[in-house]
Amino acid sequence: MDLFSLIPQFGGFLYIVASFVIALSVIVAVHEYGHYIVGRWSGIHAEVFSLGFGPVLWSRIDKHGTQWQVALLPFGGYVKFLGDANAASGKDMDAMSFAEADPVHLRRTMHGAPLWARAATVAAGPVFNFVMSALVFAALAFAYGKARDPLTVGTLVELPVMQEGLQSGDVLLEVEGQALPAFDDRQGWSAWQETLPVKPSLDYLVERDGQSLLVAGPYFSPPFVQGVVPRSAASDAGLQGGDVITAVDGEAIFAFDQLKTKVEAAEGAVLALTVWRQGQSLELNLQPRRTDEPQAEGGFATRWRIGVIGGRAFEAATETAGLGESLLSGTGQVWSVIETSISGLAHIITGAISTCNLSGPIGIAETSGAMASQGAESFIRFIAVLSTAVGLLNLFPVPALDGGHLVFYAYEAVAGRPPSDGVIKVLMSLGITIILSLMVFALANDLFC
Repeated sequence: MDLFSLIPQFGGFLYIVASFVIALSVIVAVHEYGHYIVGRWSGIHAEVFSLGFGPVLWSRIDKHGTQWQVALLPFGGYVKFLGDANAASGKDMDAMSFAEADPVHLRRTMHGAPLWARAATVAAGPVFNFVMSALVFAALAFAYGKARDPLTVGTLVELPVMQEGLQSGDVLLEVEGQALPAFDDRQGWSAWQETLPVKPSLDYLVERDGQSLLVAGPYFSPPFVQGVVPRSAASDAGLQGGDVITAVDGEAIFAFDQLKTKVEAAEGAVLALTVWRQGQSLELNLQPRRTDEPQAEGGFATRWRIGVIGGRAFEAATETAGLGESLLSGTGQVWSVIETSISGLAHIITGAISTCNLSGPIGIAETSGAMASQGAESFIRFIAVLSTAVGLLNLFPVPALDGGHLVFYAYEAVAGRPPSDGVIKVLMSLGITIILSLMVFALANDLFC
């Protein structure tokens, strides 16, 4: 084997690892900073703030006496508060025995602080993840704007046969005599598109320079690849954003729905695609895969998919979104990720969808690399989605996770005393076993699904 032939693969591997480390480091830093800063505000002293585990590569001690450090293994992080025995906030018996002799010193420990301070400090990590995600989504909405209403042509996508008719700035009034539905009516858009005749060219009634004109244009939703889903059949076959699929098994297509119909009809059989890419024609083979898709009305549906995201024959012109509207949109997207994640997990547990939907570190790393390769916006958006997922995961009532600690504090609030140290130790060991088991299961999914 030619050694130099491995360099592009090795470079791709490094790119994936670097993207994963950057994404995870940002999320972990925000999560742990939430614990740190709320703990400090609550009067709890942080001894160590670590980004990563293992041997320390860099460290410094700030004016508050906290050691900030970067460790060799960048797959997590922790804040060790005064009185903690380890990164999982286990109690240091010797340190606490010493602290109990001094009420002032005891108040600065994690385990000697009031219940409200401990609960706020623990909850702050996931909350900071959610807040970061909402702000990122809001910033993207504010920076990129929202589609104009009524729908207005922005930039026409590049197709094999360009139609002379539609122009940038055209306001769409009707397509093939059908008035456009309300802008925010998703079901209405789906039903409206089904009324369009399936033919290469459509008649568009547009408003241009104050006049109504009837012009010809391409099919409203051509088989244009706006994006490729990471770790999908399309990704493995080499399809790229900007490609146009012109034929399936030798039969010409010009509508995205035609592509979906042929993929569904193949029921997993290999498809031969003819792809137009920047003026060149390519032949690619791929095999559709069963995919569990979240539905707008809730739940999941299993479909045959190849993993491409379609789009219109043009990019919609945008207008500036207000600050309040952007924040509302960002919060809504965080809630949507939470709802979809909980629904997906519930469907996995009940067996309604495949356990292969649960990705491990390899899958997340590959997705990180794929999102980074699609540009800064995609990568930043992915970080926001992953941050929400990490925040949600940490709230699960599993000992050793933040949610487990909050359950202990809830018990203390009701019973008037914390669980015994022996019980906590046993439950923490059980929690760590559960977490490690899930990690092994997810890793197996990455390797064998």
